[in-house]
Amino acid sequence: MTTVVRPVAVLSAPAAESRPTDPNRCVAFLVQADADPGTLPRVLELIAKRGLVPLSLSSRLAGDTLEVAMEVAGMVRAESDHVGNCLRQIPMVARVTVVERTVPADLPHVDLRHIDLPEAAD
Repeated sequence: MTTVVRPVAVLSAPAAESRPTDPNRCVAFLVQADADPGTLPRVLELIAKRGLVPLSLSSRLAGDTLEVAMEVAGMVRAESDHVGNCLRQIPMVARVTVVERTVPADLPHVDLRHIDLPEAAD
C-alpha cells in the first residue's frame, strides 16, 4: 500500500476579516436615487463586499425617487468615507448623507425610518 501525501494550501484570512474595525461606531448612509431596479443592489453591494451586514435597512419609493436608509456598525472613518464616496459615484444616485455616531455596545440602533433627509442645497 502506497501513502500519498498531498500538499495543503494555507490561506490567509479574507480582507473583510482583517480590516480595521471600530465596534462602537455606527454609520447611517442616507441615499436618494432614481427609482431604478438596480439601485438597491448597488447600494448593498458596497457593504456586502466588505463582509458586513447592515444593522438596519429601509427603502421607500416616493414618486420617481427611491430613499434608502442603512445603518452599519464597525466601520472606521476612512472606510465609511470611502463607501460614501462610492455611493455618490453610482449613476442613479442623486444625494448621499453619511451620519455617524459612537455608541456603547449595549445601546440599540436608531430606527432610520424616522430620519428626515435634509433638503438639497441649490
